[in-house]
Amino acid sequence: MKRSAPSGHHLVRASLAATAAIGSLLTVSGCVLFEGRPPREQQAAAPVQAPAQQVRARERVEKALELEQGGDTAAALAELSRAIQDNPRLTTAYLSMGEIHRKTGNYEAMETSYAQASRLEPNNFDAVYGHGLALQLLNRLSDAIREYLRALQIKPNDRDANLNVATAYLQLGEAQQALPYARRAMEVDVEHGPGRVNLGAVYAALGRHREAVLEFEAAANRMDLTPELLLNMADSLGKINRHREMANTLERLVRERPSVGAWERLGFARFKLGEYDASLVAFREALKLDPRYYPALNGEGVTLLNQWLLSNRADDEARRNGIAALRRSVQIYPSQPRIVELLSRYN
Repeated sequence: MKRSAPSGHHLVRASLAATAAIGSLLTVSGCVLFEGRPPREQQAAAPVQAPAQQVRARERVEKALELEQGGDTAAALAELSRAIQDNPRLTTAYLSMGEIHRKTGNYEAMETSYAQASRLEPNNFDAVYGHGLALQLLNRLSDAIREYLRALQIKPNDRDANLNVATAYLQLGEAQQALPYARRAMEVDVEHGPGRVNLGAVYAALGRHREAVLEFEAAANRMDLTPELLLNMADSLGKINRHREMANTLERLVRERPSVGAWERLGFARFKLGEYDASLVAFREALKLDPRYYPALNGEGVTLLNQWLLSNRADDEARRNGIAALRRSVQIYPSQPRIVELLSRYN
């Protein structure tokens, strides 16, 4: 089974999951049809399949894989269903079915298939790991962590299981719990860029931004510069007052993949550097993409009020426009006591 770490797990400032879109940082209610394991006597009572049925079931799995590789997933799933009818205890049929459901985005069916596979073979790493992955894709994070920890009992040094359990803890806001697993994933494969990004995101969530920057920089030397990586790096650079590097990072991002978040962060970096005209341009570029993005409205408002103060309070148009931007921000998101205080002070 080809495994990939949740993409939710390359997480940005606005919302820690990642992530996680699982499958590449990032972004992602399931229906469990099997609850608990059947009693041992029930397992023992399962009918023994005739050798011919077992052989036919295995042949059906092989045929299903050929069909799936040829792009006919519906026929592949039908063949796997027939294999399970021939041999209901054929774990590979459930694993193959679960993987097809993963690729097609049917995560509830994926969870059902992997849950059954892991019940049939509780010590099968791929079955247990796949079940954890399905649960994480369904955002059932506590259940996913439980399964990942089971998988790590089977293979303690599996990179992806360590990476994903760290990501799940991070999605739950439990960065301290995530840290040992994020470190372990990186130690298992020091050249894995996404593992470095994940460790950096954990450090950032813990407020350890110098360490976070080191991990993001290491990741940048090992993988393509994704928007998630650049945004994370820029945020941590800002937290340690490296605003020139923050701005340079974001300038690259808005050239290649402009986004409302990238423009707003660039506006912040330019403001901190005292480049107020450039800051105002960046905030307004963000608002062109999303007029209701209140952090950019705050940035515009504060920058305009700053221009008013720098004019010895002569530029009244800047004050009026700044107040209007802040009022609009509070209308969109009222719970902003610092912005409310600014309005009461300068209105």
